Amino acid sequence: MVRVGLLFWDLVLSFMWVWSGALVRIFVYSFLQLGRSPEGETLKVVLSVFYMFFFAWLAVVSRGGAYNPLTVLSLAFSGSLDGFLFAAFGRIPAQIVGSVAGVKLIKEVFPIVGHGSRLNVNIHHGALTEGVLTFMIVMVSLGLKKKDPKSFFMKTWISSIAKLSLHVLGSDLTGGIMNPASAFAWAYARGDHITLEHILVYWLAPIQATILALWSFRLLWGPKESEQKHIEQQKLKAE
Repeated sequence: MVRVGLLFWDLVLSFMWVWSGALVRIFVYSFLQLGRSPEGETLKVVLSVFYMFFFAWLAVVSRGGAYNPLTVLSLAFSGSLDGFLFAAFGRIPAQIVGSVAGVKLIKEVFPIVGHGSRLNVNIHHGALTEGVLTFMIVMVSLGLKKKDPKSFFMKTWISSIAKLSLHVLGSDLTGGIMNPASAFAWAYARGDHITLEHILVYWLAPIQATILALWSFRLLWGPKESEQKHIEQQKLKAE
């Protein structure tokens, strides 16, 4: 039942995630007609931070529900084979279905939403961009998890600002998506979801960056943690 619940929440959160971003853009650019003005961009950032807090709260309520395959993979790579298979063949497909359904519905309800982010540079530059952005956000997430801030607000605040900052850095190049399910959903709506550039830039590069971030984090901080555990065990034996 726990796994069924995770599949349900992954699908729902993925559906809601693509709607949230699209609704913010529609509200700021079309309804208020602020365009790319400083006021419009500021309001967009404020609203984005707000819904990121909301999704962080939903992740707690759902006991691990996620809208990003990279979040699931980072946990799966650190767990058992059974957990990895469940993530790869259960949770990620659920996230893709939820994202695709969300994009399809919002395009029908709000045709002005557009076609999502596109690759505006060559394929190698795009893959490097998405890879670097993903590496950085995964490192931030792992760092927050290791430090384990007691304040939900502070932890979510740091994560939200990091995501938004990296998104802005990559927005003119690849869209700064850092979410394969969301990227796939918009590409599916355009009909270019099985192209080499989509697979390489929005899937392979982020996944490889996630693995590299996990490996790097363990290399830099893993031994110290193991040494600390060894010291604690020695103290217990001495007592």
